[in-house]
Amino acid sequence: MGIDRPEKSFPPLLTCLVVLLALEALAAIGLVSWLGVQAAQSTASDVGSGIAILVIGALCALWLVLTTIAAARRRSWVRASSITWHLLVLAVAVGSFTGVTAVPQAGWVLLVVALIGIGLSVTPQVTRATTDAGSRPGGSHAGDSEEDRSTPGAR
Repeated sequence: MGIDRPEKSFPPLLTCLVVLLALEALAAIGLVSWLGVQAAQSTASDVGSGIAILVIGALCALWLVLTTIAAARRRSWVRASSITWHLLVLAVAVGSFTGVTAVPQAGWVLLVVALIGIGLSVTPQVTRATTDAGSRPGGSHAGDSEEDRSTPGAR
């Protein structure tokens, strides 16, 4: 049985995507940690909202960690997860430019990160590296003959 994607051929753009996702995951973990400390030290008027934001932040951090691991393992679903995440970041970036609490500097950083993440996720190099018919049920592996693919349990 052959290997569809040898580990030695890890594409540079996929490496960039993994690094970007890892940095975002670390930033999210740091933010959640800071929010946890703030929640524990303060006497907030609305504790429920603080806990809700903390839980949502923790879920986002978990999402980023799982997406980063999946990207490093070249899972096909990582593209959809990365694009979805970066579209959410894009929405936050746009919101950072307006309103009473506008922080345009943060908006520009988030906008650039979102566009880079989306761009990396849709490059042909990343798409090829994360497409794997062999990992799906009924998919083929390189080196399998037509007979092997048509006979259940032949692998």
